Amino acid sequence: MIEFRPKLFAALQGYNQQRFARDVGAGLTVGVVALPLAMAFAIASGLKPESGLFTAILAGFMVSALGGSRVQIGGPAGAFIVIVYGIVERYGLANLVIATAMSGVLLFAMGVFKMGTLVRFIPISVIIGFTNGIAVLIALSQVKDFLGLQVVNLPANFFGMASTLVHALPTFNATATALALGSLALIVVWQFGVPRMVKSPVWAARLRLVPGSVLALVIATLVVSLGHFPVETIGSKFGGIPSSLPALQWPDFSWETARFLFIPAITLAMLGAIESLLCARVADGMIDDRHNPNQELMAQGIANFITPFFGGMPATGTIARTVTNVKGGASSPIAGMVHALTLLIVMLVAAPLAQDIPLAAMAAILMFVAWNMGEWREFLHLRQYRMPYRATLLAVFFLTVVFDLTVAVEVGLVAACITFIYRISSLSRAEALTAADYPALTGLEGQVAAHRLYGALFFGAVKLIEDLQDHLPERTLLLDLKNVIYVDSSGADSLNDLARACHKNRVRLVVCGLMHQPLDIATRCGFVSAVGSHNIHVNVATAIQASAGLAHLDAAAP
Repeated sequence: MIEFRPKLFAALQGYNQQRFARDVGAGLTVGVVALPLAMAFAIASGLKPESGLFTAILAGFMVSALGGSRVQIGGPAGAFIVIVYGIVERYGLANLVIATAMSGVLLFAMGVFKMGTLVRFIPISVIIGFTNGIAVLIALSQVKDFLGLQVVNLPANFFGMASTLVHALPTFNATATALALGSLALIVVWQFGVPRMVKSPVWAARLRLVPGSVLALVIATLVVSLGHFPVETIGSKFGGIPSSLPALQWPDFSWETARFLFIPAITLAMLGAIESLLCARVADGMIDDRHNPNQELMAQGIANFITPFFGGMPATGTIARTVTNVKGGASSPIAGMVHALTLLIVMLVAAPLAQDIPLAAMAAILMFVAWNMGEWREFLHLRQYRMPYRATLLAVFFLTVVFDLTVAVEVGLVAACITFIYRISSLSRAEALTAADYPALTGLEGQVAAHRLYGALFFGAVKLIEDLQDHLPERTLLLDLKNVIYVDSSGADSLNDLARACHKNRVRLVVCGLMHQPLDIATRCGFVSAVGSHNIHVNVATAIQASAGLAHLDAAAP
């Protein structure tokens, strides 16, 4: 059965007027923070600014109302910029709608089949590598508007992007660059300096609630509108933003189109799942709560399936807005729903004011987002880690920047899996038991060979059994499997091969210590019956005693 139970139901238990007031205040604050980011992410993705607003409104409301976290804020995210831009450039806007809807179906299916916890198995080196790579690409994509370059179509790939920007340098706009630098400086100073300069703790806390990006956007817009500077604005490039929600848009659908969009849809789904669940885990640590990862994935799936048909773009959980929501005092998903309604009211009432928002200021905001998004200190700390970790992180980073995010993640996961297999196989070992360990083995040298196996007996460690098979004793082989924690099908096959080799060479195989999963698979694969119940013992002491008795019988036999 599908367990669909949004966190909203539990959060409303004991809900009161005081909590509602805190949620409304937090929602209003997050709505102000989300306003410039939503438009900036859409523009950087090759879409109109209203696409980001529609996504923040529709997806943000659904993620909060249906999700598995109390304080998660959903909406457009910087991690999607590179992928969305590539899909729009290669397949067109209509196919972005299809790809986003397909990713929504995949996300919902992941939640239904309780795959929320599997995302945690993605190595941190892969996550840091592609996050830093995406941050570099976001920053590079904003160079055009930051410098005011005249570029008709900016390619999605790294080399094409760099080549286009270099060729467009003669169109450099000093006014746009000055505006971008001023906006970036204001954001940085406000973020790190102004609240600390205020002596009053109350006013310092209030100032921290005012995002530097909103302040920079307002001042830059006033400067452009009053000074009539020759810079590109939302009005000059996109014709402004609408003051109403869009109607349902149904794109042309065909299997031939969907077939080519399956890989991009998987990429959107996986990245959305990683971002949203990582964000939810960060929020859990801040509010001392535990989210439902499967419910969160189902909510993300519903939001990503519905939103694109109303002019939106891919959505996921957003760390910066979620942290702002928590610091604003949010205690339930009501805050996220208020955040979406705030954006809706702002769009309906203040849409004409967006005409003079300069793209240079939006580029400065995204430059700051890209810097905060990257884990740059990890590059400085690479010497502390082993070579496989360093190689994986750098490979994923390089492939993300130069080639493609999908290729980078695939290579990173394969490299991480190979590293994991190697490390686990190196932990599996076999030790020979001697008379010094067990005095009962005295006098049985050459007739009884006793070995104790450790670790996991899987396809990467079957060589342990093969080595035993190549060096069989004359009479009896004793295996202590008490410390074997796991046996896979390859390990079971190798045990059966050992039993057949012992039978062929007239060597008795005595086994002890089989428990739990190893005992279960040894029984099901026929290894226990091949050895014989009389040769299966509970512990090594009884196994040695039985082996010694068999050795004496063999010695007395004519």
